[in-house]
Amino acid sequence: MAQSGFFLRSLFASSVYSVALLLGGCAGFDKPKPESLEANPASLAVKEVWRVNVGATASPLELRAVGPLLWAASSQGELSLIDAASGQIGGRASAGQSLSAGVGADKQFVAVTSLDNQLIVHSEQKELWRQKIPSLVVTAPLVAGERVFVLAADRTVYAFDAANGRKLWTQQRSGETLLLGQAGLLTAVGDTLLAAQGGRLLGLNPQNGSLRWDVQVASGRGVNEVERLADLVSGVSRVADSVCLRAFQYAVACVDTRTGRSLWNKSASGATGIGGDAQSVFGTESDGKVIAWRRADGEKLWTNEKLRFRSVTGPTLAGGALLLGDGDGNLHFLSPVDGKLLNRLSTDGSPIVSAPLWLASTWVVITQRGNVIGFRLQ
Repeated sequence: MAQSGFFLRSLFASSVYSVALLLGGCAGFDKPKPESLEANPASLAVKEVWRVNVGATASPLELRAVGPLLWAASSQGELSLIDAASGQIGGRASAGQSLSAGVGADKQFVAVTSLDNQLIVHSEQKELWRQKIPSLVVTAPLVAGERVFVLAADRTVYAFDAANGRKLWTQQRSGETLLLGQAGLLTAVGDTLLAAQGGRLLGLNPQNGSLRWDVQVASGRGVNEVERLADLVSGVSRVADSVCLRAFQYAVACVDTRTGRSLWNKSASGATGIGGDAQSVFGTESDGKVIAWRRADGEKLWTNEKLRFRSVTGPTLAGGALLLGDGDGNLHFLSPVDGKLLNRLSTDGSPIVSAPLWLASTWVVITQRGNVIGFRLQ
């Protein structure tokens, strides 16, 4: 069965990896034929309002919103600060080397990680410091509370002082033979840091890394390492203290982050993050089906199968529409009520590499060719 993402196998220690398996189809089998695109009703009037190129993104480097601005990064390490209202570039910086993950930022600090495991932090477009991380990082750093948090591919969590790079603490997990080589869950809710460690969600004290709570979202099961792999992926839907998330290939679930109590947990076979609001949670399955669940209890509301096998991104609910990009550079606007197509716009023919963003009343996407594009209601 086709899946997104890839796996990293531990060879001798948690700091040494090689690519064990790239997914996107199963060896010896033809790739499933995508569903034909349905006629575009164009019932939601949307237009492109700006476009800027920031350099090619060979791997999914997520955009990072900071108020009405956003940071974008190229695979070669060039950073661009973009005004989402106008599309104007307000600043640039350079990591000086190729990147392994997207951008983490707040209003003062900008953090990225390189392919040789360097954590690089800038302020006012100037480099402040670098720190070597013992293992590969594929999750964008989190910058919050004058700290920079890093989730390594082995799911060890590191905390650094944002101003000077001093390491503050480390939260280590036991070694795994097979690790998910795509962005994991690392975010903050109030004064609690949420981090993925395998199929478990940890609530950590960001001041010292101590454990506040620990909830199991998924546990590996199956006859081989791939089938037993359970990990939490980047991209959550938060409403107050409720955070809904995805466990790779196993489940979609919601957790009360005050207590670490599981609110509900439903089987789901996907690899991308989820979106949602106070009423609903939305996700895309590995075969491209789009599913809506009721946020209160996880009951399924609807399923859209029109985008099967089109390599769709995770969904974003904003501006009255549910947005998804696909592997051909199309941006699909769906109704959050029933999943029906409202509009479809093309970008540049290359894959949209991460879930769309919504800021300054603008939907923003980034393509593999490095085009950052803003769309707005007419």
